[in-house]
Amino acid sequence: MEKKGQWASSLGFILATAGAAVGLGNLWKFPYLMGKNGGFQFLITYLVFIAVLGLPVMITEMSIGRMTGKGPVQAYENLNPKSKIIGIMGILCAFIILSYYSVIGGWILKYIASYVTSMNAPADFAAYIAEPASPVIWHLVFMACTGFVCYRGTKGIEKASRFMMPALLILLVIIVIRSLTLPGAKQGVDFVFKLNGGFDLKSVPAALGQVFYSLSLCMGITITYGSYLNRKENIPKNALIVAGLDTFVAILAGLAIFPAVFAFGLEPAQGPSLTFGTLPKVFESMSGGWIFALLFFGLMFFAALTSAIALLECVVSSVLDHFKCKRRTAVFFVALGVFLLGIPSALSFGVLGDVTILNYSVFDFMGMLTDNILMPIGGILMCIFVGWIWGPKRILQHVESDGISFKLKKAWLICIRFITPILVVIVTVMGFMDVYRTIMK
Repeated sequence: MEKKGQWASSLGFILATAGAAVGLGNLWKFPYLMGKNGGFQFLITYLVFIAVLGLPVMITEMSIGRMTGKGPVQAYENLNPKSKIIGIMGILCAFIILSYYSVIGGWILKYIASYVTSMNAPADFAAYIAEPASPVIWHLVFMACTGFVCYRGTKGIEKASRFMMPALLILLVIIVIRSLTLPGAKQGVDFVFKLNGGFDLKSVPAALGQVFYSLSLCMGITITYGSYLNRKENIPKNALIVAGLDTFVAILAGLAIFPAVFAFGLEPAQGPSLTFGTLPKVFESMSGGWIFALLFFGLMFFAALTSAIALLECVVSSVLDHFKCKRRTAVFFVALGVFLLGIPSALSFGVLGDVTILNYSVFDFMGMLTDNILMPIGGILMCIFVGWIWGPKRILQHVESDGISFKLKKAWLICIRFITPILVVIVTVMGFMDVYRTIMK
């Protein structure tokens, strides 16, 4: 069995974990939710939920990973054999998410290649994703990039994160500056930050759900990365930094996208079609717009790849624990499995466009299964296990080892036993309600 390694530095761990959290959802979904749900009021609500849901779960998962030195399945099994199911749900969730996430990563690579070769985006986004071969090929290329980094273990992940995260921030700042200098950009800034009447009771669960998904909670990633963490690291401090970076990038993304959207009179509520269909037209109308388009999709690629690496490593780590095989073998077969599972999602906009599962397209069904079912249920089970069965005192003892002071341990205990489980139940109920409404259409 190969050694799984450790992070070479605290910075490497923070950048890798922040990279896992910072993904496509930060660059589009978070600023959009802010704009549609009260702007600054939504941001404050989101930060409160970061404190009472995001940080307690991150601290718990980092601690479980470092205590056991194992991936999610083996980690929970080491703590209590009956809790193994929590780890299984986590890696299953990561495996499925990566299968369709890689499809989106392939779209991004296609756009980068198009801008490099022709200085233009593909002519028609809808026509491109309906093609029978190209989306599958680019899905394969993206998975190959992800597998290449994971093949090199923690050293490869850390080196990639040390480059990609600073590059992501630099590219994002460049695009923010350009976006804010467009005529009429102020309306886009107001869309994100201005207090307005859009905040209501429906905004609260929206903020709650975004915290849950944005920080990659309960899918085994934080446990996996925590398992490579040395004993001298301050877990609460690192969790706070990661959550802060994640939120900072999401806010910057709003300043990068929406001033341009409003400056050109576009509809902000378009989702993926805005990113791949409408924004390229905005870049075309700018002087030297293809350069900014290339920077934008390069930014999207870094965000997608850092998250994909974490998802793949989560599954690979558990395979190494269970099968005691070489890393290259584990990476190859897991990446191959993810690629094969992702093919139906890649084809769900064309060849399999008429195929539905519970009234969902194949692509949307995979997202529903992970976002609405596996992650929330795994979160509930984790809170019950840690807070009431296995015992939170063991987590606190571990966090405070090597003389580290956890000043908010009483607050963490209240959250992990009472507040966090209630909030996760709300997310779960919301998810099942969405599924029910879709099925009944």
